[in-house]
Amino acid sequence: MVAPADMGLDLRVEESGDTYAENARAKAFAAAELSGLVSLADDSGLEIEALGGEPGVHSARFLGPDASYAERFAEIERRLAGLSPEKRAARFVCVIAIAEPKSGRLRTAEGEVRGLITAEPRGVGGFGYDPIFWIPQHSATMAELPEHVKAIISHRARACAPARQILKELLFEH
Repeated sequence: MVAPADMGLDLRVEESGDTYAENARAKAFAAAELSGLVSLADDSGLEIEALGGEPGVHSARFLGPDASYAERFAEIERRLAGLSPEKRAARFVCVIAIAEPKSGRLRTAEGEVRGLITAEPRGVGGFGYDPIFWIPQHSATMAELPEHVKAIISHRARACAPARQILKELLFEH
C-alpha cells in the first residue's frame, strides 16, 4: 500500500458530502484519477443519538475547524448534561471506498462500533473522540483500550474486513 504523498501527489479533497460514503467516494475517486491505481479512502465520525446524530459527518469540524477536542467534549457534555448513561448512546462509523480507475467502478465497506458517551474524558490512547466513547463490553473508553484490542473492535477495523474482501475480489478479476 502506498499513500499519495509517497508518490509525490498532492491530494486535497474537500469533505463536502452529506454522508460518510459521499466523502469517502470523492476522496477515493480523486486518488484513483490522480494515481491511476486502485485507491482506498475513508471517512468516519461519531454519531450521538440524543443529539440527533451529531456531530456525525462533521465530526472533524464540529464547532469549527479550529476547535480543540477539549472544547468539543465540553460542548457535547453541556448538551447531554443530566442524561442518564443509557440515554447517551452513540456509535463510531467508518466507510471505506475503493475506486478502480480503469472501470470507474466504486465499492464501499462500512463498519461501526456502538457505545456510550462519558461525562468526562478518560484515557490517553487513540485520538479524536476516543476519550469520551465508552464501550460497555470492555468497561473502557476507546482511549483506554490497548491498541491490539482497538485494532479488532474499532469502526475502522470493522470496515477493513469487508474492504479486504473487495480487494481480494478485484485482484482475481484482473
